[in-house]
Amino acid sequence: MRSRWTTVIAAAAGAAGLAFIATAQQNASQQNAAQQNAGQQNAGQRNAEIQVLPVQGNIYLVTGAGGNIVVQAGEQGMVVVDTGLQQNSAKALAAIAKLSPKKIQYIINTHVHPDHTGGNDAFRQAGTTIAGANVTANLTDVKLGAQIWAQDNVLLRMSAPTGSQSPSPFGAWPTETYVSGRKQFSFNGEAIEIIHQPHAHTDGDSIVFFRRSDVIAAGDIFLTTTYPFIDLERGGGIQGEIDALNTIVEMAVPLRQEEDGTYILPGHGRICDRFDVVEYRDMVTIVRDRIQAWIKKGMTLDQIKAARPTLDYDARYGAKSGFGTADSFIEATYKSLTQKK
Repeated sequence: MRSRWTTVIAAAAGAAGLAFIATAQQNASQQNAAQQNAGQQNAGQRNAEIQVLPVQGNIYLVTGAGGNIVVQAGEQGMVVVDTGLQQNSAKALAAIAKLSPKKIQYIINTHVHPDHTGGNDAFRQAGTTIAGANVTANLTDVKLGAQIWAQDNVLLRMSAPTGSQSPSPFGAWPTETYVSGRKQFSFNGEAIEIIHQPHAHTDGDSIVFFRRSDVIAAGDIFLTTTYPFIDLERGGGIQGEIDALNTIVEMAVPLRQEEDGTYILPGHGRICDRFDVVEYRDMVTIVRDRIQAWIKKGMTLDQIKAARPTLDYDARYGAKSGFGTADSFIEATYKSLTQKK
């Protein structure tokens, strides 16, 4: 387990193993790309009305703030998965506050992109950490705000620990991380699992499983609005994306005839069940297989784009612009399949 304070100390010591961000220029370039992705994926959502939808158990879906926000509300307080765009924080927090008189105690980031982490600082400050008697004598709140959990690569990409300019403000960084596998804890009488999906749409992807409510927050591994965005610059890959979708399919249990049962909440889009993820997984796998077969035949990227391997899915998943377009998905898949291991 690792805190952001440990990271700051390591940064001061010049941790050589974290040299993936070498200059402030690289940081700015990567952040601009992520901001562009956030803006393009969320065109029309920046000024959209915030909506709160009950899912099942004590889980709610908050839409309209950028990326989807998932909330568990109960007697102990609230757990929030992702925080939307920074400019929508006030509206999102006002909507979430109506779910419980208790404050946010835990924030979980499914990945690094700013349409899912932009509200971190505001959400953290609106929340609280309940400390034990070893910190305060009477179990009162500590004025540190909510804790922010994420897979370790999210912190590394947000904090620029080599000393160059950080792409995200300090208050938005995860306060606690896990390195691999999963983080498990219980809150509001419910077991919660944060499960790393390596090299999926990024290298820091997590899915969050609320076990009693039987709800999975999938982040941008799964979308209902566009093709997946395989962020190669941040460690994503087409095989990891398919592996992550298969993990969700294996975890989900339908109630009857492949419907209902486990609900899956995508990073963007509507409430889904297992069959929706199966369809999306199949689409991604079929397109991957077509591109892979044409690569083996010696076709170039331009030739593959011209052959339109996504043609039969474009009407359903093809965005008109941004990283969810057919061309961007084809290009990312091609590069992922041809990059040196």
